[in-house]
Amino acid sequence: MTEISALSRRAVLGGAGAGLAVGAVGGAWGGRASARGAKVSGPGEARVAFHGPRQGGIVEPAQARVEWVAFDLVPGAGRDRAAGLLRDWSAAAARMAVGEPGGDGGSGIALDAGPNSLTVTFGFGASLFDKLGLADRRPPALAALPAFPGDALDPARSDGDLWVQIGADDALVAVHALRVLRRLAAGVAAPRWQMSGFGRTPGATARPMTGRNLMGQVDGTNNPRPADADFAAKVFATGPDWMSGGSYAVLRRIRMLLDDWESLPTDRQERLVGRRKSDGAPLSGGPDAGERTPVDLSATAPDGTLAIAPDAHVRVAAPDSNGGAAMLRRGFSFHDGLLADGSPDAGLLFAAFQADPARGFVPVQQRLARGDGLSRFLRHEAGALFAVPPGAPEGGYVGQPLLEG
Repeated sequence: MTEISALSRRAVLGGAGAGLAVGAVGGAWGGRASARGAKVSGPGEARVAFHGPRQGGIVEPAQARVEWVAFDLVPGAGRDRAAGLLRDWSAAAARMAVGEPGGDGGSGIALDAGPNSLTVTFGFGASLFDKLGLADRRPPALAALPAFPGDALDPARSDGDLWVQIGADDALVAVHALRVLRRLAAGVAAPRWQMSGFGRTPGATARPMTGRNLMGQVDGTNNPRPADADFAAKVFATGPDWMSGGSYAVLRRIRMLLDDWESLPTDRQERLVGRRKSDGAPLSGGPDAGERTPVDLSATAPDGTLAIAPDAHVRVAAPDSNGGAAMLRRGFSFHDGLLADGSPDAGLLFAAFQADPARGFVPVQQRLARGDGLSRFLRHEAGALFAVPPGAPEGGYVGQPLLEG
C-alpha cells in the first residue's frame, strides 16, 4: 500500500467510488491527502509515494486526467530486456511521483508543476508470459475473458503485453510521464494503443462531492471501500507468490450513445439507472433520500410496482443480484471528437480491479449484458485484462519477483 494512511484513505475514498457498474468518475479536492496522510494546500502539492507493498492508482481517488497505454515487446526482446525496462520505468515513476524530472522526454512540459497526485501503475498481459518463457507462471486468473453479448471489441485497441496507467490532477504532468515512459521503452516495447480520459478537476465544486459521467448521472456511490471488512479479499490477490498483494484490472472503452440518451425525458433516464438524476438518491428511498441512502431492491411504489425497475442498472449490477460479486471500479470520461455520422465519440474508460475476474467482473458483466436497460445506450468497443503486480520496495521495481524469480 502507498504511504497514505488508512485513515486518510477512508476520508478520501468515502465520497469517491462508482454507482454505475459501467464506471466511476469521482474524487474532489476536499479529500486529497499527501503521502503522509496530511492535508496539503493545493492539488499541485499532493503526492502518492510510488514505492510500497501495493501500486498506486488503484485505491486512490480518480485524478482529473488519465493516460492508458499498452505496449507489445519488440521481436527478440527477452526477459532481461523486459526486466531492464520495468526497472527503468519504476525508477522514473518514483522520481516523477515526488515532482522530480523523470528523465529525458516531455520537452520540459511539467518543469513548473508539482506532483499533482501522480500515480503510475503497471500491468502484465497474458501474452507477455509466452513471449518471456514464463507460461508456467501465468496465473489462472489471467485466463481470457469470455465473450459477452453485444461486445464489439476492436483488437487493435485491446489487450497488449504491458499496460501503463498514468493518473494526475494536471494534464501536462500526465502527458509528461507518458512521454518519459514511452521514450524509455524505445527498442524494447512499442505502443499498441493509447487512450486518454478525464474526471472532475479538484476544486471545481463548492464542496467535495461525487462526480458525474457524460450521461449526467452522479457516478461514484457504491464502490467497495477500504474500511469494508472484505475489501482486501475482493480487490487484492493472495497468489501466486509474485502476485500476492496485486490485483487484476479489467479495462473497457465504453462509448455512450449520448444523442439517444439525451433525447429521453429525465424520469425515463432515472428509471433506467434506478437513481434520481439531481442528487443520485435511489428511487427506492422516497423524497427524503440522499445519495448515500441504501438501495432497497424490495421497495415498491404506491401503485405496487417495484420502485427500482427490474431492468434498472443499480438492480442488475448490485452485489445482491450477483451472488455478492463486486469489484473496485475506477473510471474516466473520454470525448474524442465526432464519428462519421456526426455523433459524439464519447463515453467511459472503465477499469475494474479485483482479486479474481471470474468472481468479480465476469458474473456482473454477464448479467448486465442480458438484462440491463442501460446497455441499449452503451457500446463496448475495446477491452483488456492485465495482472497488476504488487508494488515495489525502495531500490526494487514492479514485477521483479516474476522477472528475476
